Amino acid sequence: MYEASFSRPVPVATGISGEIKNLANANQAVDLLTKHWRSAGSQKHLAALRACRQAMNGGMAADVARNALVDAVREARMLVE
Repeated sequence: MYEASFSRPVPVATGISGEIKNLANANQAVDLLTKHWRSAGSQKHLAALRACRQAMNGGMAADVARNALVDAVREARMLVE
């Protein structure tokens, strides 16, 4: 497995204080999606998790996984735009 770096980081607000994390790769995204997710279990959340894991295994381009992550982060209202 490898990190599967994104072409651009995804800025995400996490925690109670809204700390901003810039996710630079699928490995960081999987960590957020599994450990720090506000609304786990939605279709977009699960699709992003699956896509990021596939990207880490080389089965999907990192930026395709990034797009799935952005969709999930928007749905959870965690994206910093």
